[in-house]
Amino acid sequence: MKICHVITRMIVGGAQENTLLSARGAVEAGHDVTLVTGPSPGPEGELLKKVSCPGLKIVECPWLVREISPLRDLRAYRFLKNLFRKERYDVVHTHSSKAGVIGRFAGKAAHVPLVVHTIHGLAFHRYEKPWKNAVYIRSERAAARCGKRIYAVAQAMIDQSLAAGIGSPEMYKVVYSGMELEPFLTSRPDSELRRKLGIPEQAFVFATLARLFPLKGYEDFLPLAMKLAGELPGVHYLIIGDGILMEEIKRRIADANLTDRFSFAGLVPPGEVFRYLALSDVLVHFSLREGLPRAAVQSLASGHPVIAYVLDGTPEVVLPGKTGWLLPPSDHAAAEEAMREAVAHPERTKELGREGRRLVASRFGWKTMSDALLKDYAQWLPAEKH
Repeated sequence: MKICHVITRMIVGGAQENTLLSARGAVEAGHDVTLVTGPSPGPEGELLKKVSCPGLKIVECPWLVREISPLRDLRAYRFLKNLFRKERYDVVHTHSSKAGVIGRFAGKAAHVPLVVHTIHGLAFHRYEKPWKNAVYIRSERAAARCGKRIYAVAQAMIDQSLAAGIGSPEMYKVVYSGMELEPFLTSRPDSELRRKLGIPEQAFVFATLARLFPLKGYEDFLPLAMKLAGELPGVHYLIIGDGILMEEIKRRIADANLTDRFSFAGLVPPGEVFRYLALSDVLVHFSLREGLPRAAVQSLASGHPVIAYVLDGTPEVVLPGKTGWLLPPSDHAAAEEAMREAVAHPERTKELGREGRRLVASRFGWKTMSDALLKDYAQWLPAEKH
């Protein structure tokens, strides 16, 4: 098959890693694969500069941007339509909201035999402005009519889409977000890395793994972490990631004289994340907008439970009393209780992590994801195309 994946930008992030691994699986299976992306500057880092995929063709569309921009969006549409017509792809697979809408319209206009889309997370949500939600929902409804299949990284994404009138039930299929699990499943703490980060040898470590941006949970995490740092002397925090909130977070910690209780890993290459999670005891993930959080899967694969909010696809991997703690969104009292419980009962905490590792080991391998997508392409393509 001749396949083209399209995504708005290739920053270091979950949707981008998912897309790259989907493309890699198709390349390794012998297919002709192209990845189209918009520019990817910014503090999140550029994934394609950190991870390579031999055999994958990369095309950059300069007008494909995240922000709503009618002129650039129209130019991106024309760029994609012309590319699809010229290359005569069998499959166009779009990812992320902006590329998903523009790419599906372009795919239909170019008469691509099979146009599909993956929902990694929905652009419309309770924390967005009402007018923007209305635009996103109408756009998604229209784009859904341009393709045959919509994949989702969690059942919750399907339920929310159908409730918004996007597509029909038979269009949807859950394909869990695949990742390279083996390094996490076999990871062990690196004492030298622990020393380099300034984490005390016997500390109980809460980690976060998310971009330092609004809605990623730091608004709830930081005040609670600072409070508990003053009351639980054996607790330490490891923040993995970078973003526009970094300086503000560091300033607030310094003003509270708690600098020695927090370690910052910064932007970590995807292939190195397992080394940092291996140093933690529990992942705290208070993101208010997710599809199915890769950070939670990676923490569980490392053998560490997760404290998270009951949002989107999170309940499909964070199971109360089995693999972690699930809390009502922004319930600070419940979050504090969960963190205190994790510290007070370390053996129970370790057992939750072991159960989490067993849960994710068989579901989230990247080859499982890639094989499922290729099989589905073949089933939906016209017979003469494969």
